[in-house]
Amino acid sequence: MRMLMKVSIPVEQGNKALRDGSLQKTVMGLVEAVKLEASYFTTEYGKRTGYYFFDMSDSKLMPTLAEPFFQKLDAEVTWTPVMDMADLKAGLEKVTKLL
Repeated sequence: MRMLMKVSIPVEQGNKALRDGSLQKTVMGLVEAVKLEASYFTTEYGKRTGYYFFDMSDSKLMPTLAEPFFQKLDAEVTWTPVMDMADLKAGLEKVTKLL
């Protein structure tokens, strides 16, 4: 299933992690663990925030992917299933057949 993993890092912990290199290492650990379709970075509510899109083959991966962000960056991690345009089109076609 295609997932959005959103990671928000508190400013103080993010500053510390940036200086000691753990911010970069933690992000690169995710990049190496999954084949990202896309990733975007911004601020949200004053926190460093990353949006990572990838196919999650097994929900058992959730702790493996999230724990480094929790443990090393004191981050908030949320998961949202998402669709691309092809998924949306296929889903809507099924719905219209039911109506």
